[in-house]
Amino acid sequence: MELNSKVPPGPIAEKWTNYRSKVPLVAPQNKRKLDVIVVGSGLAGASAAASLGELGYNVQCFTFHDSPRRAHSIAAQGGINAAKNYANDGDSVFRLFYDTVKGGDYRAREGNVYRMAEVSVDIIDQCVAQGVPFAREYGGLLENRSFGGVQVSRTFYARGQTGQQLLIGAYSALSRQISLGTVKMYNRHEMMDVVIVDGKARGIIVRNLVTGQLERYSAHCVVLATGGYGNVYYLSTNAMGCNVSAAWKAVKKGALMANPCFTQIHPTCIPVSGEYQSKLTLMSESLRNDGRVWVPKNVDDVMAIRNRTKKATDIPESDRDYYLERMYPAFANLVPRDVASRAAKKVCDEGRGVNATGLAVYLDFDAAIDRYGKSQANTKGIHNPNAATIRSLGEAVISEKYGNLFEMYEKIVGDDPYKTPMMIYPAIHYTMGGLWVDYNLETNLPGLFALGECNFSDHGANRLGASALMQGLADGYFILPYTIGAFLSNEIRTPSIKTTSPEFDQAENDVKDRIQHLLTIQGSQSVESLHRQLGKIMWDYCGMARTKEGLMYARQEIRKLRDTFWKEVYVPGTADEFNPELDKANRVADFMELGEMMIVDALNRNESCGGHFREEYQDAEGEALRQDEEFAYAAAWEWNDSDMILSKEPLKFEYVELKSRSYK
Repeated sequence: MELNSKVPPGPIAEKWTNYRSKVPLVAPQNKRKLDVIVVGSGLAGASAAASLGELGYNVQCFTFHDSPRRAHSIAAQGGINAAKNYANDGDSVFRLFYDTVKGGDYRAREGNVYRMAEVSVDIIDQCVAQGVPFAREYGGLLENRSFGGVQVSRTFYARGQTGQQLLIGAYSALSRQISLGTVKMYNRHEMMDVVIVDGKARGIIVRNLVTGQLERYSAHCVVLATGGYGNVYYLSTNAMGCNVSAAWKAVKKGALMANPCFTQIHPTCIPVSGEYQSKLTLMSESLRNDGRVWVPKNVDDVMAIRNRTKKATDIPESDRDYYLERMYPAFANLVPRDVASRAAKKVCDEGRGVNATGLAVYLDFDAAIDRYGKSQANTKGIHNPNAATIRSLGEAVISEKYGNLFEMYEKIVGDDPYKTPMMIYPAIHYTMGGLWVDYNLETNLPGLFALGECNFSDHGANRLGASALMQGLADGYFILPYTIGAFLSNEIRTPSIKTTSPEFDQAENDVKDRIQHLLTIQGSQSVESLHRQLGKIMWDYCGMARTKEGLMYARQEIRKLRDTFWKEVYVPGTADEFNPELDKANRVADFMELGEMMIVDALNRNESCGGHFREEYQDAEGEALRQDEEFAYAAAWEWNDSDMILSKEPLKFEYVELKSRSYK
């Protein structure tokens, strides 16, 4: 299939401005005649629904949560990037664009990335106007801090609750439109299928999760803002409800899934503690702004820590290996997430992991507490402060910056991170892959749009920290409201779409048949156990490191597991009731198919880049080795159960030179 990215011509700094000046518009009186469905109500979905409602379209917004406030965007803690250059440290739109393309290991589309960097400055103004309580300096300017992969401070934050505060802002804007009647909100409704009429997305089939009833909704176009698919690994930092089903239904109807093997391993998560754990907890990357990462140099010290005859604080400075500072002196503890994750794996593979499983490293704030304590003492005019005073003042500063994260860690682990270093280890966090979209954020199915983590377009093979919130709000507030006009301007003469057409009948019957099939199997294995088995296959063979042999084996195992699922799964209850086990079974069935597609994509990409590290492709120093001549493309896959079909969108790099990433 030939893929047209529709990136406008001209200098990159002028593309979006020129596009906005020339994109077809829909007159106000015609917007009132046009219906838009938005699925998902996180940052991307809520901001899109609110913006489209404000413009005058008739919007129907769906979420499987009991409230949009429950969307997983709320969990993003650290901050949101914007090229404001408030720190006067040399930041610019181009530098944010450059950092993002480089950080993504040159596998993102330049036009989309520059546009995101360009509108990032407007996002902050919008959110401040909504009352988002960003941290401020003494003089009143918004405060910034640093995240991995950059050498400037461009991350705006609200302590460790940035996602929550941004979502409250978006939810407020959405609520205003709901009260005005321009947006009709459907909570506890999950999309089960997308309906294609005459080649265009014209509606959805949803299941009312309270009553179990299937319902039909139509519109002139459909917008998916349904997040990522990290839960295919079972253990992840995602909320348990995060799933791929809405996007996967689109794939089953012909939409393309791009770069599905690009998954992000976040380096600062609380380590796995047991086999039957179902959730991992992320400690914000903002902690690496001040924390230093280390393991003991000597294996004897490691064994003593594991045997609890020594504590981390017993290890002297001279016997600590601050390995990120040693390996990557230019960026040190602020290397990008993929680099930091692989480095943690490397030292743990050497036998220097510091917990019972050997899969943990320390994140230590001692130096920051000392530094801040001395600075505070000086500010307060305390001369020759003793160690206790310095410590107390320093801990107060750390508490001000990260206090809620420290409390969360202590409640989960039972250890005081002010006194002893945190233990962290990489875990599945974000998915850079997603539905293929063009510059308009439209999939290859006309009238079907995808926003935020649901699409693939902006992060390449690795997402920089604090860029997820930026993309979600950029897509919803500032990009889709323009680009959707390019499609809807041709629909002003199209009457309201009826839900009685054969296409709606067929889609609803297909959903009914699948639900009935799941309920009649009555096997001996729970949905949870089958999901756990899938996650183990994915993590072992398509996780932090991958090999050709491992991926080939994993594909066979997943196909066997999928057969087992459809023969042995046990789903209690009935279809016409509140039945969360049935909801989960539907989602896990989709994960089984997506998992295989991820394996096939990883197998096809004979190179290492970003979150995709093929062990066969590494340089002499163990760093990722790209193959630009062969793989500088977005891999867009069409689902076919026997032989998936690959289309390629070549990636052109006209403004950022293709070269080996180095953070040394």
